[in-house]
Amino acid sequence: MDLLEFVRNLTLGVVGLAWVVFMLSWAVGWVLKGLPLPFVRVKKTGARIIEDTVWAAFWLAMGTTVFAAISYVVSVVYQPMPPPPTV
Repeated sequence: MDLLEFVRNLTLGVVGLAWVVFMLSWAVGWVLKGLPLPFVRVKKTGARIIEDTVWAAFWLAMGTTVFAAISYVVSVVYQPMPPPPTV
């Protein structure tokens, strides 16, 4: 495995896991907010979780952009060395 493959695999793994955690917390937030219980505290907790997941989605998108830029830079910089010149 070369450096380029390692960076791409790491990027895909981290971003994929982050989106799964985002979707899970989004679902939990809406479930808590929509529960037919008379407890306002539970509904407020659900609303807070939803608000936090919106911020998480924003930062996840920003992080994905940074990871994509790093992957691009590595793919441009990591070129095989040319053979030495022969005289």
